[in-house]
Parts: sequence; C-alpha cells; structure tokens
Amino acid sequence: MTIKAKALTFGVAVLTVLGIGTASAAPEGHGARSRLDVVQARGEIRVCSTGDYRPFTYRDDGGAWSGIDIDLAGDLARRLGVRLQLVQTTWKAIADDVGRKCDLAMGGVSVTLDRAKKGFYTIPHLRDGKTPITLCENEKRFQTLEQIDQPGVRAIVNPGGTNEQFADANLKRATIVRHPDNNTIFAEILAGRADLMITDATETRWQAKRNPRLCAVHPDEPFTFSEKAYLLPRDVVFKEWTDQWLHLALNDGTYARIAKPWLG
Repeated sequence: MTIKAKALTFGVAVLTVLGIGTASAAPEGHGARSRLDVVQARGEIRVCSTGDYRPFTYRDDGGAWSGIDIDLAGDLARRLGVRLQLVQTTWKAIADDVGRKCDLAMGGVSVTLDRAKKGFYTIPHLRDGKTPITLCENEKRFQTLEQIDQPGVRAIVNPGGTNEQFADANLKRATIVRHPDNNTIFAEILAGRADLMITDATETRWQAKRNPRLCAVHPDEPFTFSEKAYLLPRDVVFKEWTDQWLHLALNDGTYARIAKPWLG
C-alpha cells in the first residue's frame, strides 16, 4: 500500500470513529436528521405548554387553549407549513418533555441555567423578573424582600418552576404556601389564605389588570433579571430556523399584534 493510500485509509477510519461522514454513507431513514426535517416530514409540530400561566398560556376546563404563546405557536406552525399539536406539560417536567413528548416548549418559559443543561433556548422575546403581587391595601407592606421575609407572612407559590426556586432561596422566615394549581393561586390571595405571591412581573401586571383588588408591586423594578424564550432540543438546525422565525415575528409586527390584546 502506498503512503497516499495509507493516509486515505487512516482518514476514513478517523472519520468513522468520530461519527463524521457524508449523508450518503448512512442508509435512508437512519442518518442523523434535524428535528426541522422530522417535523416537516411528520406534517405536525408538537408544542409543550403548561396551560396555567396567563397571559402566555392557558387551558380551560373544556380543553381549549389560549394565550400569547399559544397564538405564536400557531404562527410558527403556519410559517413552517405544518399542523400544530399542543401537548400538556408541567413546570417540573417541561425540560424533560422537550425532545421526548414535544418538539419545543412555549408558554412564558424563563431562561435558566438548569434548563439550559438539557436543551437550547431561542433568542429571548421578553425581559422580565420576579416581583410581588398582593392586595392593593398591602402594597406598601411588601416593597422589599426584608419586609416580605418576616414571621407570619404567607407567600404562596406554584411548585416546580422558577417561582418556587426563588421563594426557597430567599424566604427563610416567612411561610411558603405551596399551591398546586397556578390557575387558582391568585384567588387564594383574594380569599385571605395567602398574603402575596412573588412571580414574573408580566404575570403580576396581567393579574392586576384582571382584578382591581390586586396590585403589582414595582413591576418595572423587579427583584431579579430574567428573560423569556422558547425551549428546544439540542438541535442546531432547528434552533437556527426557530430563531429566525422569532426574529422576524419580533420585527415584522407579528409579536406586537398578538401580544397587544393581552398586554395592552
């Protein structure tokens, strides 16, 4: 064997070990395909959402979905030319369900490093942060974390997401009330069974708009910085396409048109 032939053989062996090769080297249907290709071949995109976080996502007792990100999921599916299938998930399971039960997650998903260990995020579409919501008569009582973290103060939280993580990390003397249904959690404050909730500023504005007895506490100056984005599997091609769709939606008026009825 010549030196040139040996070098070629060695190169092929290295590529084989590294799993690098041409598309024709793998049998049809067995090569590594982007999820973008899979979704188009399927004719359907499956979007995970919790259905309990208005104004982004809501699923009523009859199973009907609504919300900013639900409408945006419909726009994404339309631009991709496929059907939309919404898949119920929970905040605790959302990062594990992406890539397993669905193609991406939408619905007020906060960017966290823990979730980023399991998947990719799109470019962010909203800046947000944790801030309190309480009865308007108590608004001045709960301006700071020091005021909130006091014995006798009841801070209600939905389990499994960033709200619970924030409460566990910052409230050591106050009582944390864990309420399993985020759709009814604000009724607990109205009924006097909790004093406040610390959640994303966007949600506090939405809930205060719906109920004049509730006030968002300094939503323009929240305790934390966070961003909303969509959670994807670890697929560069799929991320690139979804990023481009979101970039266009944010700049061609689509996002503003869909969000306006919810956020004003």
